[in-house]
Amino acid sequence: MLNKKIIAIGLLGSTVLLASMTTLQQVPQQQQPRPEPKLINIKVLPKSLTFRQVDHLMDEWAKALGVRCNFCHDNANKALDIKPEKAMARKMFVMEGKINKKFFNAKKDSLGMMAETGITCNTCHRGVSHPKVVYANIPGQRPAGGPGGFGGPAQGGQRPQGGAPGANPTTPPTNK
Repeated sequence: MLNKKIIAIGLLGSTVLLASMTTLQQVPQQQQPRPEPKLINIKVLPKSLTFRQVDHLMDEWAKALGVRCNFCHDNANKALDIKPEKAMARKMFVMEGKINKKFFNAKKDSLGMMAETGITCNTCHRGVSHPKVVYANIPGQRPAGGPGGFGGPAQGGQRPQGGAPGANPTTPPTNK
């Protein structure tokens, strides 16, 4: 009888010991939160944004233009301003803000970003890094911007081969 009690207590003790060991293994150890990387060379974005917020915004811009990070950023050092696309992205962000404020009465949110109204990068780009210039087909009229069309060839404007549809580049438009 004494042997049975000793065996039962031993089995019970072993069970408790094994259960406590597996419970200790399942409890995750407290992980120290990783510090957010410091933002540097922020010129047009609000300074109050966190790294995660800027990273999310960059992902939205990349998707709107159908590009990856290296389209605007140098792979070795993302803070460098050596790519002209990065300067253009800044100009476009400022332009977007001005258009939204003037024409869509957009207000800034608590982070200093434009509210979800008006235009975004995707309004024009729609997944294309360099959107195609489209001319209105108005018979007897030249495209806006003078003889070269949108911005003219000297300004880097894109003009379709053979001129704009319905336009005759050698004859000035007539007012009837």
